[in-house]
Amino acid sequence: MAQNHKSIILGSASPRRKELLAGLDLAFTVDTENTFIESVDADLQADQVPLAMSKGKSHGFHRPLTASEILITSDTVVVVSDDNGKKEVLGKPHDREAAFGMLRKLSGRSHEVITAVTIRDASHEKSFCDTAKVYFRQMTDEEISYYIDTYKPFDKAGAYGIQEWIGYAAIEKIEGSFFTVMGFPTEKVFEALKEFKA
Repeated sequence: MAQNHKSIILGSASPRRKELLAGLDLAFTVDTENTFIESVDADLQADQVPLAMSKGKSHGFHRPLTASEILITSDTVVVVSDDNGKKEVLGKPHDREAAFGMLRKLSGRSHEVITAVTIRDASHEKSFCDTAKVYFRQMTDEEISYYIDTYKPFDKAGAYGIQEWIGYAAIEKIEGSFFTVMGFPTEKVFEALKEFKA
């Protein structure tokens, strides 16, 4: 796929994002050196968290961009509502117990996956979000344990990867982009990059 003459840098260590950006047939390099501390204001609304994180990662890039470079950063969160409608952001679980608790919360209900992307060059910046709704069937504790112990989803928001066993066995339906749930809304990224042509 022909692209502009600027060099694309993916500022993410995520193997899923690397795979999905490569799927657009765009040449790029990966550079994850960053000074951004991944935290946001506790009062920030749930749907604004990934946007703040994505922008923070972009501006925390370890050096200024040259006129011939484009930087792409991204962040994904899972947002689940309790029975009273209160929203909770589920990030990456820090251990097995946290992963189990997250999947227990997602079991038998729907949740939102929000992925934000920031694209920036030396003179222009664009950020956007995409949201998908995911429906899990009721899972047994044994199934949750099997998934965690087999796939160790500790680097994934909400403690799961839709492209893994749990996506095949427990997800009833998705409203929105599968790739957004994976962590990178490819179609929107492809369109947005057209604004950054040399």
